[in-house]
Formats: sequence, C-alpha cells, structure tokens
Amino acid sequence: RLVQEEMSAAGTSGTPESGIVHTRYSQYQVVGRLKPAAEKGTRKANIFKMNIFAPNEVVAKSRFWYYMSMLNRVKKANGEILQINEVYEKRPATVSTYGIWMRYDSRTGHHNMYREYRDSSVNAAVSKMYLDVAARHRSRFTNVQIVRTAMVPVDKMRKTWNKEYLGKSVAFPLPHRVMRPATKAFKKSFVARRPRTCFEK
Repeated sequence: RLVQEEMSAAGTSGTPESGIVHTRYSQYQVVGRLKPAAEKGTRKANIFKMNIFAPNEVVAKSRFWYYMSMLNRVKKANGEILQINEVYEKRPATVSTYGIWMRYDSRTGHHNMYREYRDSSVNAAVSKMYLDVAARHRSRFTNVQIVRTAMVPVDKMRKTWNKEYLGKSVAFPLPHRVMRPATKAFKKSFVARRPRTCFEK
C-alpha cells in the first residue's frame, strides 16, 4: 500500500504502459463572432469558424482571438465564443502522408513553407512539424501560423524522404535485437545462459 501511495504521489500508476504515443497538440474547431449590438440592426454579427492546433482549449481560444484581431479586427472584449469542439482522427490506425502549409516569423522576416510528414494522425504530424521547425529554424509555437493541412496522395508527394517509404518491397532489417522483459516482475539479474541477440529470418 505504501508503494502504491508513493507511485500515485509521483504521478505514475502500477500498471504497465500501453505503448500509445500521445501527441502534444490537438485540433480544435472554434466558432465565434462579434457581439451583436443592443439596438437591432446596428451591427452585423457574422459567425467565424477556425480549425486551430493547440495543446488545450485555453490556448485554442487565445489563438482564435489572435487570428480574429488580425484578420477581422474583432477582439476578445467585443466578441464571444459560441462553440469549441475537439476534432478527432477518423482512421487513427492508418499511416498517411500529411502536407502542412505554414508561415513562421524569424529574426529577419516572414517566411512561407510547405512540410510533409508521415504519421497516423494529423495531430501527430503537426506535433512533428513544431519540433522540426523549432530545431531547424529556432521558431517558437507563437511564431508559427498553420495556413492549411491536407492528406497528400502518393502521386502528389514532393519530399524525397517520404518517397523512400513507398512501394511494396520496403523492408527494414533487424540485425540486433535485445529481448527485454515486459515488466519489472519478469526482470532477472542472473540467468543460466547468455542472451541471444542475432536472429535469422
């Protein structure tokens, strides 16, 4: 019981991890508008809808008002959010190629860019994009603006590193494999024979 209390205090559970990789960013659909005036017909209340990638709903709302103030000159004090929903992947078990049209601000100016990533969801592809841009161009999350995302068919792919995975004859050799126990309960410090790491097909 004491061990379980220590593990719960540390933020971990006793059950083994399932191996699912959780993405850092999620896609939210935010719907908002300019507050209509008290007098009828004095102010138009057009409704705007945006798909925004953010770590949580709070950041998604903040980015929504940022884009609204830049594009439509509507700020948070004069507007209201009607609805916010998280968009989920329809086929999360299928690997696809996702194209991302984005714009980022550097120390010298504004740059437009197109990136391609292969993953099982658009959220994971966007998470890769943020890490890639941060590593290559030192660009932060607040400096990156995603213009469009789309699933790219095979004949429309541009990047060479993604084209290497096409074809039915793609194979990955496994020359050295280390057999590890599933949990700590099956771990042994001493065994009767040497470990075997080389396996034939």
